[in-house]
Amino acid sequence: MVNRSRPASGGGRSVLVPPERVERWLDNAAGRHGAFVDVAADAAGVTVTCADGAVLRLDPPFGWDGTGPAALTRLGAAARSRHRVAVLLVRRGRWAVGVFDGPDLVVSKVDSRLVQGRTAAGGWSQQRFARRRGNQTDAVVDHAVETAVRVLGPHVAGCAALATGGDRGLVDEVLADRGLSALAALRRLPAVEVGEPSKDVLLATPALFRAVRVLVTDPV
Repeated sequence: MVNRSRPASGGGRSVLVPPERVERWLDNAAGRHGAFVDVAADAAGVTVTCADGAVLRLDPPFGWDGTGPAALTRLGAAARSRHRVAVLLVRRGRWAVGVFDGPDLVVSKVDSRLVQGRTAAGGWSQQRFARRRGNQTDAVVDHAVETAVRVLGPHVAGCAALATGGDRGLVDEVLADRGLSALAALRRLPAVEVGEPSKDVLLATPALFRAVRVLVTDPV
């Protein structure tokens, strides 16, 4: 269950709400802040003003049709709709790729390659170590590219978006490979925060990239 709340840049709190829990989360918000006195929909999401002055901004991950009545009900339905998403997670020494149809895993691969840890040695030894470590990191990128081409490549045409996580620099290096141009051209969802890529971590990503992002501005 994901209801991650943290301070948001520019003020307020950012909350990730799983699509299956949007209605319950809104009921709880009404209990905390009072009735919804205004609900304003636009092309990106819905802004709700509560009786105590709190403002809730809800943005579904894949967009929606903002026109029509019952905006919150329609936003919840849009968030729960199934989209096929490619996932690429890369950290130094480990990577994981997968394709999800809604919350369901279609195909995946998790792999690793040794990258030596840091050393306190100095001088020539440290320079040699740094070169070796750099070569090992390059090999991780190369192997992650190969995995992504082989596992994600056949499914890219049917994917609506790409979710990434891990080391942003390494992710960008992987996606810079010409063999992954179609993958890199997919709509990029906000990066998911993950630890070392593993099968369990990969399986947990839909709860993050499918979540409705809510900005809560509490009353003064």
